[in-house]
Amino acid sequence: MLSILVATWLVRAAGAYLLIGVCFAVPFAARWVNRLDEVAAHGTPGFRGLVVPGAALLWPLLLLRLLRSRAA
Repeated sequence: MLSILVATWLVRAAGAYLLIGVCFAVPFAARWVNRLDEVAAHGTPGFRGLVVPGAALLWPLLLLRLLRSRAA
């Protein structure tokens, strides 16, 4: 059984992860998605809005892909 301290820590960690994810996802959907997918360059604002939740959750993977594409 989880103690209150552990549960509080897990909720705060999840909140920090999501906060970082949202801070990454907005500029990713606005500008950086074009670097990973050429078709996304022609995406509508609605498409970019749909990308934000997924990018917020998958931000570590997308950040690694961005850094690798920039290095190549």
